[in-house]
Amino acid sequence: MDSARTKDTAGRVADGWTADGRAGEGRAGEGRVGEGRVGEGERTDAATEAFVSHRNLLFTVAYEMLGSAADAEDVLQETWLRWAGVDLGTVRDRRAYLVRITTRQALTRLRTLGRRKESYVGSWLPEPLLTAPDVADDVELADSVSTAMLLVLETLNPTERAVFVLREVFDLEYGEIAEAVEKTPAAVRQIAHRARAHVAARRPRGVVSPGRAREALDAFRRATETGDLQGLLDILAPDVVLWGDGGGIKQAVLRPVAGADKVVRLLAGGLSRVAGALSLRPAQVNGQPALVCRLDGELDTVLTVRFDDGLVTGLYAVRNPEKLSHMDRETLLHR
Repeated sequence: MDSARTKDTAGRVADGWTADGRAGEGRAGEGRVGEGRVGEGERTDAATEAFVSHRNLLFTVAYEMLGSAADAEDVLQETWLRWAGVDLGTVRDRRAYLVRITTRQALTRLRTLGRRKESYVGSWLPEPLLTAPDVADDVELADSVSTAMLLVLETLNPTERAVFVLREVFDLEYGEIAEAVEKTPAAVRQIAHRARAHVAARRPRGVVSPGRAREALDAFRRATETGDLQGLLDILAPDVVLWGDGGGIKQAVLRPVAGADKVVRLLAGGLSRVAGALSLRPAQVNGQPALVCRLDGELDTVLTVRFDDGLVTGLYAVRNPEKLSHMDRETLLHR
């Protein structure tokens, strides 16, 4: 397939299928991606069908490695461009092959993101996703894409992160992971052991039910709506930390604020300065209960939380509008 045709087909994959994996409306006369198209041959149709059938999985792999939906989408585009040129007759396992391409592209992008984050204004937080209810039903998947866990994964180096995600979340064999990260299986085992210990020491302690999380967020909502901050203090750990991400576009705390009293005073002061109609509504974000804040009807902030031993130890407020584009529709994640 020549380069121009490959790029055109990649564009149709992006245009014909939405970020949540549902069929979109193709351009006039083209039909949907994955349906028979004349002129590009059966090989292209087979490649498209395989790519589309695994798209949600590939997006989830890329997102868990990057913490950015926009960059994950770019990785999928790059994956398609390489996949479209593969001789399918030489591919034994199409799913594994696609995961391998996606992982390598995500690793390249992850190293670039590391340099970009060094110049980021304020704290960098993962991009929130409005997720379908079935993500929460898969407890392990929901935990792996939570804001708290994605921030833990940020403390791993790129290869460690790839190995951890592929092994612990997607349960790939060491041999498959070795091919994806271009290491020996023995080296991958060592990396996996090191990454697992690193994450275990930093991940949230104790299991919190979705009901408990919703109760905590309801208390937060009531406190902001009524001004009664005692209910909020009751659910915050003494060493709770508030993180804000405005990306230099929206006002947010530039550095994490630690301590329940400081966090409550900051929130109270911020709310007193809000000019306009403020509403807080529950939502399912990254597989976890969350609050979506709208100001005069416009999406303003997405708030997620971290729990340790039943108390809120982390509050994550994303205000950067460039990171809120995936909050207008559900994203389907899959493993």
